[in-house]
Order: sequence, then structure tokens, then C-alpha cells
Amino acid sequence: MKIAIHPRKESFSKRWIEYCEKIGIPYKIVNCYDSDIVQQLEDCDALMWHFHQANSKDAIFAKQLMYSLETAGKKVFPDFHTCWHFDDKVGQKYLLEAVDAPLVPTYVFYEKEKAMKWVEETTFPKVFKLRRGSGSDHVRLVKDKRQARQLVRRAFGSGFSQYDAPTNLRERFRLFRHGKTGIKNVIKGIIRLGYTTEFSKIVGPEKGYVYFQDFIPDNNHDTRINVVDGKAFAVRRDVRVGDFRASGSGFKRYEKKYFSDEVVEISQQLAKRLNLQAVAFDYVQRDGEYLIAELSYGFCDMTEDCTGYWDENMNWIEGKFHEQDWMVDMMMNKKFEKDRKQQNLDYQIHKN
Repeated sequence: MKIAIHPRKESFSKRWIEYCEKIGIPYKIVNCYDSDIVQQLEDCDALMWHFHQANSKDAIFAKQLMYSLETAGKKVFPDFHTCWHFDDKVGQKYLLEAVDAPLVPTYVFYEKEKAMKWVEETTFPKVFKLRRGSGSDHVRLVKDKRQARQLVRRAFGSGFSQYDAPTNLRERFRLFRHGKTGIKNVIKGIIRLGYTTEFSKIVGPEKGYVYFQDFIPDNNHDTRINVVDGKAFAVRRDVRVGDFRASGSGFKRYEKKYFSDEVVEISQQLAKRLNLQAVAFDYVQRDGEYLIAELSYGFCDMTEDCTGYWDENMNWIEGKFHEQDWMVDMMMNKKFEKDRKQQNLDYQIHKN
């Protein structure tokens, strides 16, 4: 068994390589941007690539490459089930609705007239989002019909840039004030006022649809449950001061006391049902019920601060761990494939 790894700074790949070297797994460094990447992989059984949602090159072909290799019989991370909906909130809506998962009520329209009619009939506030973006980028609280109409007109008009420079700069200042980032990051934001990102130029504006979710009040935090190969770990993210958004706030809590067994079990069962190698589910609560707002395979590494994890049988394992090691283990054994064959036999979502 030989694994190919595409390295990238601030990604899973650093630990993948360390783990392979630690336990003696044969591996090979490859460059997925090379035209002959398929030939480079001829002597490998698997490819692991933590591609990024905001990388302009990755956005062009990463999923297509992984799907092609998987079709040809190679193991890949992430695979099709894990990444087809990555950075695509519209796709996530349909996926979670199709399996009757506990999703925050979500609305998407592809015709301006139908969107406007819905605006007149629905209640506010609502939450507006673009299908792309992370860390609460492009997420807005819509307080009334007037704001919603403006967003609908823009969605079916000029559209929305992938990079909102003024909002991004304000967020950098906020993180700097709270000691979560350095002055260099703020300066980058100021420079970015003059020109947009390469990703924004290549991908182009978001337009031709509009996406809203119900605003769930009285949440001073959200709950992120990560599941990798059946094991789960968690983080609670407090909302920004004077804001409703938790993702990207920088205020996190990891102690086990903040997380119920209920939401962990829901996440483990749903990850299994959806055939996900790795996933982060973001939850808010409505009258005690956990509702998913988004999901993603491309989560940030946070295990340095986690105090432990739940195994597949909901046993709490105290201590440090590396979820990237579990990803490599998945490539090395057949366990995950066996789990997939059982997926429709033993899935029962917690609410049932």
C-alpha cells in the first residue's frame, strides 16, 4: 500500500506525512497541479489532498480529479460522498432534506418573481447566505422585507462578489482587537481594498439564485461536531459581541461538559448514513432541538485544544489525538468500505 500526498501549508497534509513516517507507511509527495498527475499516481494506491474552498486553482478541478481517480479504483481522500457538497450550501440543503436530517429550514429560489413572492409572504428576520464561503463570510441577518427585496434584486442582477473587501477588513480589525490575529493581517485587508482576490476573479460573482435560512433566536453559540471515521470531537463557538454569527468568531470552548451525547450521536449516525469520511456539522438549537446549519469536510485543525473524543461506541477517550492519523488509517484498511455496505441497514436518526 502506497499513499500519494499533495502537500499544502495549513492543511491536514503536514500531519499526514508525519504519521506516515512515524509508523512506516510508504508515501509519495505529488503535485496535483501537474498535467501528468494521473501518471504520477500509477505506482500509488491512494491520493490524499486537503484542497481548499478559496483556492482558485482547486476550485477549477480538484473535485473532478478526485472523482476520476475514485472511478478508476484508487482510494482518495476526500472521496465523492465526502466532498461533492463541499462549499456548496445549496447542495447541502438538498442532501440533508433528502435524508430527513435535522436542518435549519432553508429556502432557495432560482426565479426572481418566486423569490419576491416568498419575501412578501414570509416572516422576518431571516439569514441570507451565498452558497460559497466559510467563517461567516457572506452571511447576513435580514431584518425585514425591504432588505430581503434588495438582496433578491442584486442576486438576479449584478450578483455578489466572492470577496467583500470592506466586510473582510472589519472582520480583520475585530480579530486584531481581540488578539486573534496580527497587524500584518489587518494591513493585508487594507491592501485588499484596492484589488480583489484571484479566487474572486476566476470564479466570478454569485448570481442567479438566492438563499435564506430561518433565523433561530436565543443562540449565544453554535456547536460544531466533527466526525472522522466514526470518531467524534467537538467545539463550541461563541457568537461575536453584538452579532448572531459564531463561525469565525475566534471564541471557542472544548471541554466535554459543553456537549450533549445527543448531538454527538446524531452526528455519528448522519456521517455514517451519508458515507462521509470526515465532516464537521454546525448546529444551532431551537427549543432544545439541534438543527444543522452547514456541513464541511474542510474544517480547521483544532485538536491541539480538544480534551478528548468519542469513539464509535460513544465512549469518551480522554487525551490528545490527531484526526489526520485516522484519515490515513482509513486509506490503509477496509473498515470504512465495510461500514458503507451497512449504511442503509442500521441508520436511525436520533429524533426517530
